[in-house]
This record gives sequence, structure tokens and C-alpha cells, in this order.
Amino acid sequence: MSVRIDITGLRPERVAVVPSPLAELGMALHALSEPGHHPGLQGWVTGVTARLDSHLADRMCEADFLWRTTFSDLFMPFAGVPGRSTLPGATLADDLDLLDKLSDEQFVDAALEFTCALPYSTAGASALDDPEARRRALDLAAARGPQQLRFSERLLADPPRIRDWLRQFARDCDEAFFAEAWSRLRHQLAADARRKTDLLRHKGLAEALAAVSPAVTLDEGAARITVDKLGDGRSATADGGLLLVPTSLGWPHLMVLHRHGWQPVLHYPVGSPELASPPSVEQLTMRMTALSHPVRMRICRYLARSAYTTGELAQVHGMTAPEISRHLGVLKKAGLITTRRRGRYVLHQLDVTVVARLGSDFLEGILR
Repeated sequence: MSVRIDITGLRPERVAVVPSPLAELGMALHALSEPGHHPGLQGWVTGVTARLDSHLADRMCEADFLWRTTFSDLFMPFAGVPGRSTLPGATLADDLDLLDKLSDEQFVDAALEFTCALPYSTAGASALDDPEARRRALDLAAARGPQQLRFSERLLADPPRIRDWLRQFARDCDEAFFAEAWSRLRHQLAADARRKTDLLRHKGLAEALAAVSPAVTLDEGAARITVDKLGDGRSATADGGLLLVPTSLGWPHLMVLHRHGWQPVLHYPVGSPELASPPSVEQLTMRMTALSHPVRMRICRYLARSAYTTGELAQVHGMTAPEISRHLGVLKKAGLITTRRRGRYVLHQLDVTVVARLGSDFLEGILR
């Protein structure tokens, strides 16, 4: 499972690393709505929530489906501007002005992404002018509650009105809490953008992507970027560019905007506490599968306490040495045990640090 971006014909000058105030506001709203996704932001979330005006808090709930699950592509309108080469604005006001450059169809389809599951990586019918897509959108919105249904009905009936609502809501959030946060965060984001830009210029795209995340790789021969995620998707730069947008509030999310017809965007966290080489989705699956077998769980119980030989484990568990060897092979392939030789004996022991990280690795993997 992965998201792939075809970069055939992409010129180096069409790759840009630029922070986006509106994208960071979207991530701030997500963190406020889902603080459990962002344990490192608990203090900031508590502080903002405590002083939030009740009227603004109610409006945050009114359309929280735009940012609760992840956050809508509406927070990156620059990617949808025709020509596929527009950069994020220098200020929140500049980014909000780019919302006006989206067509009503683009605006509605992006706003309904988490409601009616429209085709994302491929072209599909728009709920704005296709009766069946509209019916499906409203049916699914109704299943998510009356508030989401009301918002979806208003959106489909009068897109410009909802566009105005979103702009005003963003300005009110800026006044209430985001301007203060952005004044602190923008320096870190600008510094990271400079570092990645230097890598692009002097080391090339592969080095810059590796610095974004170990989960992002470049196959130069195939002209393809692959992002290791629990999900499938595809996009292409075509005649446009590629944007790398850093976020200070985003860990553990590594998001890829790969909406059909939009400029691809990698939205990546900076200053994250992740390991230098976090496990891939395949490695994570392998580790959890290895531990799901009851015999291997019992073996791990022993190996967590001390080092044992294959023969000792066979005797303890009443199994043959080849049977134990097969189970040890699965655990070793998954990177869960270490081995060392002592004379003619080979000792196996559980890597407690790796196992201890599985909970956070799993959470990071599914949120990536």
C-alpha cells in the first residue's frame, strides 16, 4: 500500500518547498478537534481551548468534518489553481484569496471529500451538478448526523455563501489563537524550507525527499515518488510542479494531496520525535503478525527475561528444535529478536525496545 506520484518530465525548478499559513491553520484545527492524535500538543490545545470564545467553539463544531478526520484540501487551495504551479501565500490573507480561484465544483468536491467519498485520484461526477452524486452525498451526510447534513445542504445550495463562511471563520480563528501561534511557528517552518531547498539545489530531489521522511522514496529510473502509507493513491505532476509544505503541528501525519487535476503536495511534519528510520507499513504488519501466534507469544515471554538457545526453548515448550527454529525465524525476520553466538551455542533474546515501540509505531503508521 502506498501513494505514488509520477514525476515524468518534472523540471527541478518546478519543485518548491514553501510553508502555508492556511495549511497550518487546518492542522491547528485538526489538533484541537483530535488532540489524541497529537500528544505533544496537549499543552497548547488545553491553553487554546480554555480561552476560546464559546461562539467560535460552536462554529468549529459546525463543520469539523473538514478537519477532524484529517483536514480538507480546501486548506491548500493553491494546489487546485489552474496551471498547477501556484505557490502558497505569504500570509493567511493571501492563502484565503486563493480560495476564490477555485471553481465552485472544485470547492464543493473538496468540501464533501469526507462525506460522500467521491473519486479522489481519478475524475468523477461532481455532487454540484450530478443528481446521483448529490443524492449520495446528502444520504451519507445524514448518516453522520443532522449538523453535517445541514452544512452539506447549504454547501450544495449556495457554494459562494459557504466559501465566505470559511474565509470569515479562518479570519476569526486567526484573531482568536492562530496569529499568535503562526508568529512563533513560521520561523521554524521557514528555516526548514530553506534547508530542504538547499538540499534540492545541491544534492537533488532524492536527498530532499529522504530528509522529508524515511517513508518517502524516489525511484529515479521510473520517475516515481512513493510514499509508504496505509492507503493507495496515485497522482502525476504532468505539466505542473510538486510542492513540499512543512508543518510544525502535524506529527505523526505525513499527508499527500493527490486529488485528480490538482498539483501534488507533500505535507510533512518538521521537528518530529520520530525515529531516524521508522518501520515501514510492511515491517509493521510483519511484526504484528509475528506476535499474533500463541506459540511465538510464549517464546517471547521467555526471551524477554533472558537469552535462550533453540534447544532450551524446544525443551521448555515440548516442541522439536525445527519447529522452534521456524518460529524464531519469523520473529527474527520481523526484527523482534536478536541473536549472539557464545562458543558453539546461539542465544536468542527479545529486543524489548522494538516491542515496546510497537504501540506508538502502530499509531504512527495508521495516522501517517
